[in-house]
Amino acid sequence: MKAKKAVILLSGGIDSATAAAIAIEQGFDLHALVFSYGQRHGIEIESAKSLARFFGITDCRIIEIPAEIFRSALTDKDRAVPKNRKSSGRGIPDTYVPGRNIIFLSYALAYAESIGASCIFIGATAVDYSGYPDCRPEFFKAFQLMADIGTKSGVGGKKISIETPLIGLSKARIIQKGSSLGVDYSLTHSCYDPGPDGRACGSCDSCLIRKKGFNDAGVPDPTRYRIH
Repeated sequence: MKAKKAVILLSGGIDSATAAAIAIEQGFDLHALVFSYGQRHGIEIESAKSLARFFGITDCRIIEIPAEIFRSALTDKDRAVPKNRKSSGRGIPDTYVPGRNIIFLSYALAYAESIGASCIFIGATAVDYSGYPDCRPEFFKAFQLMADIGTKSGVGGKKISIETPLIGLSKARIIQKGSSLGVDYSLTHSCYDPGPDGRACGSCDSCLIRKKGFNDAGVPDPTRYRIH
């Protein structure tokens, strides 16, 4: 019997790596989409490729989106990445990328329907989402409804399920879950503003969440930081 297919949005970070491990544990044959959208932290693309190899994902596609589509501190080098924010979960920071998950999931939905995949896995979490509206449960519920009524698969009774297995988990719980599944987190990258050598800045929202997650999980953090 052939394994059931699923599309995984692979970013190179902790969350997408853990979501991939969960999908594999559930018996899915994964097909990965990695997005290059002009982000200043392009090292994440290399991390995503490394994770695809680690998980044995042979179908890993790099999707190029023109950088001029987005305006964000993650794509505009003339805008500073916020550092050392005391309440990273409040408000919508400058690192928000307009429409990012809408666009990414649209690509994933099109690809899933094209290859006959029944699910799309995305490593979004509503606990440590840094204020992003497209990482909230209500967003995914709305996208699922759109997918159900806007695709041939959906109206034909073969709905493509948007899977968010991490949505209610803290970063610590995510790391613990991934560790139990054998995820090699040294292959992952989280920093919004890494140095030329790839080392994480240690003070952006993503680095702060990552460091706290490993600390709370009781798991050694394999990240190379410029600032500790």
